[in-house]
Amino acid sequence: MTNPVTEDTHDFGTGQLKASVRNHGAELIALRSGDEELLWNAGAAWPKHSPVLFPIIGRLPECEITLDSTPVRLKQHGFARDRVFRWIARTPEGCTLELVDDAESRAIFPSAFRLRMVYLIENNTLRVSYHLHNPDSTSTLHASLGAHPAFRWPLKEGVAKDTYRLVFEYDEPLPVRRIGADGLLLPEKQHTPLRDNVLALTDALFEKDALIMEKPESRSVDMVGSDGTGLRFVWGGFKELGLWTKPSANFLCIEPWHGYATPAGFKGDFSQKPGLLHLKPGESWAAFWSVKAI
Repeated sequence: MTNPVTEDTHDFGTGQLKASVRNHGAELIALRSGDEELLWNAGAAWPKHSPVLFPIIGRLPECEITLDSTPVRLKQHGFARDRVFRWIARTPEGCTLELVDDAESRAIFPSAFRLRMVYLIENNTLRVSYHLHNPDSTSTLHASLGAHPAFRWPLKEGVAKDTYRLVFEYDEPLPVRRIGADGLLLPEKQHTPLRDNVLALTDALFEKDALIMEKPESRSVDMVGSDGTGLRFVWGGFKELGLWTKPSANFLCIEPWHGYATPAGFKGDFSQKPGLLHLKPGESWAAFWSVKAI
């Protein structure tokens, strides 16, 4: 999709933490704590930093479905990451950006929406907030919304990649879900690779794509290496959590979502797709994630 608005970047931060956001996709493109870069550099292995996933997460069957008999044609993770958002506010501590439906979006997703992204750095913590509103006076907005930030793995030079682990707030005994070769959610649930509240990070975990936690109890996780340093990731409002990388790539995505890829075999109307938000006329929804170095 194209947009005539000029692309631009906003740099902000306080104390040790500095960030950059661009209006193309409202994407976080840099996050530095002191001399350490926390965010993946969008290198050859995966040319993204932290895309916004809307109005779907994952894929649709054949990238097409219907909503009340109207075609919905969306590629993987939707279109928000490819649109230029409008700047609402830019300050030394953060920024706010907005995307609303238009003729171009309605041609592939026939629903009204207003999506605002708010970035704020306080106390050496970056908070990223998602605000979705249904401005339509008669129709329900059916959509998913998710985050996809990629952090460096390893975070520090000289710390071995396979010494890193994720330490969750609580034990996470529930099974996990996986994605098939066609990008759709497999029906089978698998035993979790976590041991109590710890996930030892290895490339082998991601040879079959993402790990999906449908109902995590935790709302925070620490990514730490053998030297005891790392980052703390906190989220709220989202229901699911995805973990993903490309094996041998030097990043790890920690992805809170409301929604997930279409289950394999699903044939219903888009409004019945599992995992969606359903915002009635005038309703709003909000969620956030935050990160800081530890």
